[in-house]
Amino acid sequence: MSKNHYENPDARTRAAKAQGYPARSVWKLEEIDKRVRLLKQGQRVLDLGAAPGSWSLYAASKVGSGGRVLAIDRNPILQVFPPNVQVALGDALTLETAELSTFAPYDVVLSDMAPNTTGSKAADQARSFELFIRAVDVAKEVSVAGGAFVGKIFMSGDFQAARAAVAAVYGKVQAIKPEGTRKISSELFLIGLHKR
Repeated sequence: MSKNHYENPDARTRAAKAQGYPARSVWKLEEIDKRVRLLKQGQRVLDLGAAPGSWSLYAASKVGSGGRVLAIDRNPILQVFPPNVQVALGDALTLETAELSTFAPYDVVLSDMAPNTTGSKAADQARSFELFIRAVDVAKEVSVAGGAFVGKIFMSGDFQAARAAVAAVYGKVQAIKPEGTRKISSELFLIGLHKR
């Protein structure tokens, strides 16, 4: 029987909980934010696949009371947020653009969406690519000119197509595998800056 690397909380998980974040994923966004200067006071942010809420909570702290965050997930988000965050229940793959546009146009679109893994690497990678492309399409529709995008994808043969999709919308593209990513994970993040 293979070991479940996600079963026991590691140091990053414990540190996140100690600071009031529901999951260790906050450190990935924090690193990306610091490296590309992503989030600023007063911005409007769309967080796709927001549960359990760490990214939205972090974004809310960075954009401040003058900014707004719309957190969307198909699963209920139980995290308590400050007043500048609104939560919506829904699947980003099927929601109409109007339902995603509460605070549009957005300065930043975040997607930490991941498929429910099946054990089939190829199937999981294909589903991850589908979610990633949907996030890029949403960002293209609801973002301001000059806006930014961060999307998670499982590394696969679709990586170059994913990168090209971001490059078609954004002037600068960067791939980052944050230090907070578990060693066994194939996930990485594509960042698009300076939306055309």
